[in-house]
Amino acid sequence: MAQVEWFDDLTIGMRFKSPEVVVSEADIKRFAAEYDPQPMHLDHEAAKATLFKGLAASGWHTAAIAMNLAIQARPFGPHPLIGAGVDGLRWTIPVRPGDRLHLVGEVMSLTPSKSKPQGIALVKWTMFNQNGEEVYTFTPIAIVPRRG
Repeated sequence: MAQVEWFDDLTIGMRFKSPEVVVSEADIKRFAAEYDPQPMHLDHEAAKATLFKGLAASGWHTAAIAMNLAIQARPFGPHPLIGAGVDGLRWTIPVRPGDRLHLVGEVMSLTPSKSKPQGIALVKWTMFNQNGEEVYTFTPIAIVPRRG
């Protein structure tokens, strides 16, 4: 694949893949304690009584992991990932302690700006666990600089 640096380097269907990350029980509990202190994210026994039937990462923790993996995939080369919003955000199955996650992105649409040196790229990101199961999807509305 050609090196991506600018909006102009992107093509519909282009794909990106992140490295993997393992989510530990400590990670799940630490994030939940600070940002989403609910029983299904903090306590094994209490989590068994929820629809999750066991300890699960907060959806917002899953989203934060996905953001980190998207940055590592470097879809826009040296440029930061700047968004105007997110479409299609879905949590499809819970992330559990020990899950090994990776992210795959696919360029869905490209719209150059008529008045600014940038474009809008829609990259649908899908996060998978070690079993190839989809755990999360989101499609940020990314603002990507154009060449010169």
